[in-house]
Amino acid sequence: MTNKKLLPLLILMVVFSPLAIDIFLPALPIMAQEFSVRMTKIQWSITVFILSMGFGQLISGPLADRYGRRSVALGGIIIYGLASLLSVYSDSLTFFLISRAIQGFGACAIVVSAFASVRDKYNAIESGVMYSYLNSAICCIPALAPLLGNVLTECFGWRSNFEFMVGYAVFAGLILLFTLKETRPEHTENPKKIITITNFIPVLKHPVFLFNALLVMLSMAIIIAYVSSSPAWLMVRLGLDQQSFVYWFSLNAVVNIVACYIAPRLLVKFGARVTIGAGMILLIIAGLLMLALLAWQTAIAFMIPVMLSSLGFSLLLGTCAGQALAPFGESAGSASALLGFVQMSGSAVIVYLLQLLPLNEAEQLVLLMLSIIPVYLIWKLPRVKKHIMLDQS
Repeated sequence: MTNKKLLPLLILMVVFSPLAIDIFLPALPIMAQEFSVRMTKIQWSITVFILSMGFGQLISGPLADRYGRRSVALGGIIIYGLASLLSVYSDSLTFFLISRAIQGFGACAIVVSAFASVRDKYNAIESGVMYSYLNSAICCIPALAPLLGNVLTECFGWRSNFEFMVGYAVFAGLILLFTLKETRPEHTENPKKIITITNFIPVLKHPVFLFNALLVMLSMAIIIAYVSSSPAWLMVRLGLDQQSFVYWFSLNAVVNIVACYIAPRLLVKFGARVTIGAGMILLIIAGLLMLALLAWQTAIAFMIPVMLSSLGFSLLLGTCAGQALAPFGESAGSASALLGFVQMSGSAVIVYLLQLLPLNEAEQLVLLMLSIIPVYLIWKLPRVKKHIMLDQS
């Protein structure tokens, strides 16, 4: 398969995850009323999905190395579609959360296969560029999915959002069934056991992976905290209606799209070191700005720092993912799975623990953004930087 043909297929694959997160956000207050639970509990449906994605990758990564990217991706699509159907018929929060956990396992298999395919075909810098393009496609979903979800919810009820996911699984699954070719190199390591720590020890010992995975995890934690808390903050605490919420959410998504479009060009022109440094600085500035605006409980005071942080993590996610996976050409599936586990499950646990603190949603985001400060200070140490950067340009 040529590179031109691979990108649109990868886009189809990576869309599954953000679609399952963003399309039903406008319906969360309605769902909380129907299930007779607090908003904090219905927000668990996002955390459970992401946590499941993370743990599932520890299985799907080695599976992708053993059986190939194509078969694992197609299997994940089937699981995703069936779980979406279960969500449609959920009659309690417990049943709904179980279906979301299953859906997360399906999504993780698709994402691992997509990321491993990128590593199969491209080097470190090229992978960073590809991940940035994929992130740009992913960022289109928060801009469009809530708009669609708002219409579906108002016209057909919240369950229609999950019916749409079933339809997308069928649509994308058929396209990938007939067009996706296997990308796994012939020399890929074939693990004798699917789940074994020995698959991941060499990855965990690599300082390049550890540093870049840490930044990916913290960036993802900021995203999860924003996505899960913004409906409660904007619609419940500040009293915005669904249309106003969709406006602000989509506006931030547009910022994401622009940032992800610019990120690959900055990466190619200035290299990974400069791009990662700029991303961390933007997140720190965003945290300081939100801290300064805490007293102003308005939508704009909340969203301006969020938009600035979107610029920051857009620079970090693709670049750091490319750097983290670059040393592992012969075990790209396992390395990609471990990165996904750290990114998804690690960030989900961080957000869950953060929500246990006596902090409101804006204060939680401040704490997350400013957690980049010690990472940045360590990164500035010359001896440290020498061992954690592949690209010294």
